[in-house]
Amino acid sequence: MKVQAEDCQDLDRALSLEWLETNGRGGFASGTIAGANTRRYHGLLLVARTPPDERFVLVNHLDEWLDIDGRSIPLSTNLYPGTVHPSGYAFCTSFRSRPWPTWTFEYDSIALQREIFCVSDRDLVIVRWKLLSADSTSAIMRVRPMLSGRDYHWTHHENEMLSPDAVIKEGQVTWRPYPEVPAVQAFHPGTYKHAPNWYRNIQLPVEYRRGFDSQEDWWSPGEIRFEIESGGEQTLALTSGEVETPDRTDIIRREGERRTSIEQRAPTSDFLAKALWLVTDTYLSKRDSRQTIIAGYPWFTDWGRDTCISLPGLCLVTGRHDKAWQIIDVLCGRLSDGLVPNCLSTIPQNSAYNSIDASLWLIHAIERYLVYSHDETRVCDMAWPAIKNILAAYRQGTRYNIHMDTDGLITGGAPDVQLTWMDAKVGEQVLTARQGKPVEIQALWLRALEVGERLGQRFGESAYATRCRREREVALRSFRAKFWNEEGDYLYDVVEGPQGTDASIRPNQLYALSLCADALPHDQAKRMLMVVKRHLLTPVGLRTLSPTDRRYRPRYEGGVSERDSAYHQGTVWPFLLGAFVTAWVNVFGRNPTTQIEARTFLDGLEKHLREACLGQVSEIFDGDAPHDPHGCPAQAWSVAEPLRVLVEDLDITCPSLDSR
Repeated sequence: MKVQAEDCQDLDRALSLEWLETNGRGGFASGTIAGANTRRYHGLLLVARTPPDERFVLVNHLDEWLDIDGRSIPLSTNLYPGTVHPSGYAFCTSFRSRPWPTWTFEYDSIALQREIFCVSDRDLVIVRWKLLSADSTSAIMRVRPMLSGRDYHWTHHENEMLSPDAVIKEGQVTWRPYPEVPAVQAFHPGTYKHAPNWYRNIQLPVEYRRGFDSQEDWWSPGEIRFEIESGGEQTLALTSGEVETPDRTDIIRREGERRTSIEQRAPTSDFLAKALWLVTDTYLSKRDSRQTIIAGYPWFTDWGRDTCISLPGLCLVTGRHDKAWQIIDVLCGRLSDGLVPNCLSTIPQNSAYNSIDASLWLIHAIERYLVYSHDETRVCDMAWPAIKNILAAYRQGTRYNIHMDTDGLITGGAPDVQLTWMDAKVGEQVLTARQGKPVEIQALWLRALEVGERLGQRFGESAYATRCRREREVALRSFRAKFWNEEGDYLYDVVEGPQGTDASIRPNQLYALSLCADALPHDQAKRMLMVVKRHLLTPVGLRTLSPTDRRYRPRYEGGVSERDSAYHQGTVWPFLLGAFVTAWVNVFGRNPTTQIEARTFLDGLEKHLREACLGQVSEIFDGDAPHDPHGCPAQAWSVAEPLRVLVEDLDITCPSLDSR
């Protein structure tokens, strides 16, 4: 992802383009290519104290100036009420995102490059400056760090509780603004002058548009000065966890080699597949000593449903089988009453279990893991008991009235509790209430029983396999009888709920075709897909509700309650392209003609890679054109599901990263 001078020097455009670096521990660095922070989540050093939870913004920003021959050239940019100062973006002539965010600044004959990256598996950020050319042989860089030390969801304001002290050593300075948050250590190549000051009223326009506090104050402890020679470079390391001076040269070399190795293994036959493949490790993170998947940046951590849906695309098609198993093992160990946590917590008993589908998605993920890894021993010994636990809980009944009804289908729900992925809630009001029998839950249940039958036969439990097969036959007959809308040529979204049958045209019905080969007769399946395509398909994903519905919301905008009200009422979700493409190939056949047509459904994502967070795929888009992006600018399943179908359904070759 490369951005040229025209866009770099257009402030509005440069503020709309974001970059993201992650460290595999729940921490990250992010910002705009203009250099100004527009979100409360933007920052240079953001760490997770108990990965991936307890995130703190420690270093928000650097003010940077290059002093040369009596001239002082700004590199940084800040937004204040009614003004921009400094205006470093005006001198930026290019930006690129690989192998890490890199800016080039030019002023007359002076050219300087700045690089920023997180170091894998460490709470460490490196900033490197290279003076590419200059009138003089050397220049002085002045760098003033801006600190807060706050929870990453909050904003920071001037206060008397902040400690203005610093521990100063040669080439190193440590600050700890507040005793309850981690200290910040800066390892630098020059001298440090302690001169504390407050920088007030930093404007965060994205937060303003989201209806949140959009102004904060930063505390700057002092200034770091160092000489940089023409043709030379200098580095600054910011960390919260190093006890010894890091070897910055070795760190840069190792991190560069790691990223080069990943890039060399990326698929080359399809631009979108390569681009998505290169950012898959963005979402892999540690939880304790095991792997987990971050649902989205900047504000999500790990969610059970999102993890299970994302796992095939992030881990299996890329060959990260060991990481996939660690994730599965963690979720199996967190089962409670047959349910996978909807939201994981460092303290297991604090995890939320309000999900009717996450456990069924886990069964699907386990079966896909077995297909890819052939790891029969671990699945039999550790995952198979978990699958039977889940199936038993759904048969007998578990929390939130989730149970198998007499017709063999799964029903569930409780007032004021959101259980499906359409989970928006304002106060105590569930905005997309789907109590009863949601269509995708039945598809997942049919899939789970199919897996139960297959694995029962594979692991020598023929009686159990027979039970699953018979239960599935009953459920399939009920599904076909109750969900087909003959008048509309599509599937009802929910049946037998408190409000009766919900005939909304929604994308959830796609899972009947993507997960089950026999959910519908072929003619019905084709007709249903045509309805979904006509009402819901957009260039960047599928709408959550037909525009013909009176409840349809064309724009995701306004305050929190307004946005949440639109979240699943027409807003477009790109991850649903996974189910749509798989269903399309399943119904129309795995042949070149079908695959070429199906590939066009993903074309809009290629353009999107160059907007919002560069190289990433956003969480959601407006339902109406031009389909502006919203929500998290980097979302795990928005990357994982398109990549999965490119590999599994469209046959794009994807090399293995298993050793990584």
